[in-house]
Amino acid sequence: MMRRSITQLFLIFVLFLSFININYSTVQADGAGKLVHVIPIEKEVERGLEAFLKRTLHEAEEANVDHIIFEINTPGGRVDAANNIGEIIQSVSIPKTAYIRSQALSAGSYIALFADHIYMNPQATLGASGIITSDGNEADEKAQSYWREAMGSAAEAKGRDRLFAEAMADKDIDLPEYNAPAGKYLTLGPTAALEVGYSEGTVNHRTELLEELGLSDAEIVEVKITPAEEFARFLTNSVVVSILLTLAGLGLIVELYTPGFGVAGSVGIVSLILFFYGHLVAGFAGYEVLVLFALGIGLIILEFFVPGGIIGGLGALSILVALYLSVPNIVHLSYSILIALLITIGVAVLLYRRIGLEKGLFRHIILSDKATAEQGYTAVEERTDLIGKIGTAITPLRPSGTVVVDDERIDVVTEGGFIHQQSLVKIISVTGARVVVSEMKNKEES
Repeated sequence: MMRRSITQLFLIFVLFLSFININYSTVQADGAGKLVHVIPIEKEVERGLEAFLKRTLHEAEEANVDHIIFEINTPGGRVDAANNIGEIIQSVSIPKTAYIRSQALSAGSYIALFADHIYMNPQATLGASGIITSDGNEADEKAQSYWREAMGSAAEAKGRDRLFAEAMADKDIDLPEYNAPAGKYLTLGPTAALEVGYSEGTVNHRTELLEELGLSDAEIVEVKITPAEEFARFLTNSVVVSILLTLAGLGLIVELYTPGFGVAGSVGIVSLILFFYGHLVAGFAGYEVLVLFALGIGLIILEFFVPGGIIGGLGALSILVALYLSVPNIVHLSYSILIALLITIGVAVLLYRRIGLEKGLFRHIILSDKATAEQGYTAVEERTDLIGKIGTAITPLRPSGTVVVDDERIDVVTEGGFIHQQSLVKIISVTGARVVVSEMKNKEES
């Protein structure tokens, strides 16, 4: 009897421990007490997004976050930004999940591959990652080869088959069973992504995703992009940069043709301020860039009071250095500056032909006063008193030479013919320093 009682007590104890363990496991599976940051990756992949992710991932590490969810919906963007974003994500040891809400194409697919887990919405797509240049053509073979390897390595680093990542970047890989025969980039839907091991599951919304991850009871923090960061992302876009620099150049040129300081000059200065503001907020420029910019503007203004060109040239150089120090990619900036210069020079030529240099700020820079004969200014003394006088050619006139008139040597020219030495000549006209003579055939002409 005693033995049976001990056995029953032991079984009850085991069942009690099992119940506690099951309950504890359930609590842990639901993620109670854990902290999750949800970070959006939206719109175009560019350097502004890179700065945003750098900030938010640093904050996640500082807050000891237990899990990071990237909610992705992007058509792609710049390869250099995607490369940097990949390095930033890879450097963070916190578990990461990519939830593709709509699309993760091109550079977006590359970023998604760095996540430990990938989940997709039923309508989501992943892939189509070929490099396309700004003019709409495919990049050269060297760039394509590099990107294919980068895609494959990113997939392989997380235990995924690199073939499918390479097929997203190389249309020559033949995968007809996934609707990507040779000549077409691979794009995976939820079912195909699940089949090839690129997706761990298909979920309709974040709540389902959290349940799949065992984090439904975790504390969720939605990381928001600040208005300043949103504005900075817009301002650091390569197209917007070209527009801002063009407006700055046009504003300066038009202002030179406009009396006083007006709208054109204001537009030019505001455009430059917006350029530097965007790159400062995005984290690409420091305050030393603003100092250089302000110094350049000050030197250019000083040039109007201390002419010579050197001070103005130093000011322009200072602004140019500030521009290059504020961007992460000098090649893209060089293209933007070239576009701005071409447009500005074209407008400057047009304004010069239509207006000239007599109006606007040019009138203070360019000397417009004239020294005319009517005002009593002459370059040389006109010897009109010589007209009609007779002289002797002391040198042959071929047609220029020297004659003596009233014991005075005078340089003269003939009307075009040759006159021998010792011939008598008559001065027939005087224009400035030009004295014209004709030969006297006989003394009666005198």
